Amino acid sequence: MPERTSQCLVNGISLFEGAVWSPEPCNVCQCRSGAVSCRAAPCPRLAQNGHQTGGQRAKKLPPRSENNVEVIPKKREKEKTPQRPAAKSKKPNSKVVLGTLPRRVEIVETPVRVVEVFQFCKGIQTPYYEQIYTLFHDYKPAPPQRRKPEAILKTEVAGGRQPLGWAPEGNTRAKLDLSPPAKKNTQHAQRQPFDDDDDDDDDYYDYLDDDDDDDDTSMMWPAPSTGRPVPMPTGRPVVPLTRRPVALPTRRPVVVPTGRPVMPAGRPVVKFNARPPIPHAQGNNYMESLPAGCLLSDSLIACGSTGMSHLPIISDPGVRTLYLADNKISKIPPRALAGLPNLEWLDLSKNKLDDFSFSPGLFQNLTRLRRLNLDGNNLTKIPALPSSLMELKINDNKLSGLTPNSFKGLFKLLTLELEDNYFHDGNVSPLTFRPLRKLIYLRLDDNRFRAIPSGLPTSLQEMHLSDNRVEVVQAGILNKTLNLRVLNLSHNKIREDRIAPRAWIHLSKLDSLDLSHNKLVHVPSFLPVALRHLTLHHNHIERIPGYVFAHMHPGLESLHLSYNRLREDGVDEVSFMGLSHSLAEMLLDHNRLSSVPRGILQLKALQQLRLNNNFISYVPLNAICDTRVSEDSPLMSVHLENNLIDRRSIPPTAFSCIKSYHSVVLRPQNYENIYE
Repeated sequence: MPERTSQCLVNGISLFEGAVWSPEPCNVCQCRSGAVSCRAAPCPRLAQNGHQTGGQRAKKLPPRSENNVEVIPKKREKEKTPQRPAAKSKKPNSKVVLGTLPRRVEIVETPVRVVEVFQFCKGIQTPYYEQIYTLFHDYKPAPPQRRKPEAILKTEVAGGRQPLGWAPEGNTRAKLDLSPPAKKNTQHAQRQPFDDDDDDDDDYYDYLDDDDDDDDTSMMWPAPSTGRPVPMPTGRPVVPLTRRPVALPTRRPVVVPTGRPVMPAGRPVVKFNARPPIPHAQGNNYMESLPAGCLLSDSLIACGSTGMSHLPIISDPGVRTLYLADNKISKIPPRALAGLPNLEWLDLSKNKLDDFSFSPGLFQNLTRLRRLNLDGNNLTKIPALPSSLMELKINDNKLSGLTPNSFKGLFKLLTLELEDNYFHDGNVSPLTFRPLRKLIYLRLDDNRFRAIPSGLPTSLQEMHLSDNRVEVVQAGILNKTLNLRVLNLSHNKIREDRIAPRAWIHLSKLDSLDLSHNKLVHVPSFLPVALRHLTLHHNHIERIPGYVFAHMHPGLESLHLSYNRLREDGVDEVSFMGLSHSLAEMLLDHNRLSSVPRGILQLKALQQLRLNNNFISYVPLNAICDTRVSEDSPLMSVHLENNLIDRRSIPPTAFSCIKSYHSVVLRPQNYENIYE
């Protein structure tokens, strides 16, 4: 900031070098080298009675506002304004009269705009203009005091005006409009006087902007430092956008509307019962608030893995999902869920709930509950449940039986999971699933069934019975499940001779059958006609009987026979009959094949073939690619690694039908440690 070398003291007020002011009409003073220098200026002539001479109508100035005081010569009371001679010089020691100022002044002839005190010395920063402006316009008899720019900005904003003398950033020369107003055509309609409303500032700026460019003459002032004439630019000073002051916050009270309060996004309204907690001695010490770590939103309360031991009473009709998994809840109060009438999903998995944790009417008010998860608890029987349920999960419990009333009223249930319990053929009634008229998905994995349960609903589309003790697939057991699409019987003890010939051949919609990890020795016959995916890996299969797939239409798309005991004599040329135009994936890895199986050349739709980890030592010509056909094969991946193949002995055209040689995997090969 430039340094001030000299100042002028006028009426106890310190003015900086180069400051300009008008102590009286027709007089302009300037602070130069520490001394006050005044001179005459063109002066408007006033009539004795306050009327204009020359017939020009008077123009009125706005009254003094609260924060902006006009610097105008003081009039004496009960005395008319004397007519002053034109351009009479004043003494240099003339005083600046501040205090009681007239409200309005009438101007005649061509007036000169009153200089409102600016600092235009080169190198002076903008905040000093505000200090000088405020010093003159908000003057009060008090010791000299320099006000901070921030306070001045607040004063200007409170008064509804922009601070004058405010120049854009990077401009070190103050802009000051000293051009006289233009002459108006007196033949036109008379100008309207200032209105009497509260918008005095608008009238004042209208007066300042009321000029034309016809008779505008810019004044020239010598620069204090160089002495060169400095043209004073016209127009109102503009406050840069980056320096505009911010309006102060108001202290007006905020009226909160009645009704349910509106919470910020992601924060719901959770109301807890106001009753005091029950003492420990009664054994029912319920919490009155949710623990730390809960996730709340408009329709969700998620308190999983927070260590909760008791469920608080929650009342909020907006909650639709309540997630309380992985806690230590052992007791649920009878009215704990009464305040959640719109609850749709309740997850109480991995807690310590037992048969005594649920009161008879616990779910009575949950008429919209769709999904209930009770996995990982200690239940031994099915609790009373709402009829609105569509998904029920009670996996990993201690359920030891199902009666005809276990699922009474659950006619809307679509998904039922009862995995890892103590069910067996003797404790599950044939009438258990009769109420479930819309059941689509049934999961009974990891139980103790020795046969497929009877009485399955006709609507069933997917059933999982893996990890049981199933040994037999009896005839007629699946006669009513005509909509069955997926059947999983993996990890059981099924043998092909224990499968009834007509057990499932009639299932025209069965798409996927999983018999992996069983005790099959041959590929089962009488497979479902519409079967598309057959999974037989990890069995003891030694043979693929001829024509075993011939009755299928349109035929299998994937056949998984990995990890079996297939040998080259266990696959006939007609073993894959019926799959020539449908089979796309065949997995024969980890078997005991010593050569490429016969019949692969007839599989025209085959895309992936896995023969790795066998004992194949040679790839003959026309075993995988037919050299007599010029068309490319759809084969995209052939795996022959971990065999006994000598890559140098492979015929050059053995894989000619494959588009990319990178699709043929031949490395590494095993030349020792042959498995027997």
